[in-house]
Amino acid sequence: MKREIIAYGNYYDDFINSLTDAERKKVHYILDLLGTEDRVSTKFVKYIRDELFELRAMYNSNIYRIFFIFDEGKIVVLFNGFQKKTQETPEKEIQKALRIKKEYYANKE
Repeated sequence: MKREIIAYGNYYDDFINSLTDAERKKVHYILDLLGTEDRVSTKFVKYIRDELFELRAMYNSNIYRIFFIFDEGKIVVLFNGFQKKTQETPEKEIQKALRIKKEYYANKE
């Protein structure tokens, strides 16, 4: 299986450019899994709600999350990302991703 992975807006680019080379490499490894594997471990991907998922990357003691959706089963649309500092995914980050998702579908039509 091969999924096309696209980033919507500058949200993902702004986030990924804030990471070190080693952190980016870890995120890209997981994106490669997401793009090529039928099933990806819940260690790397977690369903949040309302068709919103988070990609989960850990490097050293830092945890990074990037929100995404599947569009038409093949396209993965990357949204905002953040460095996780608490046990729970912050609600404000989820709400931001849901707003971006709504904007994405509005602009798609």
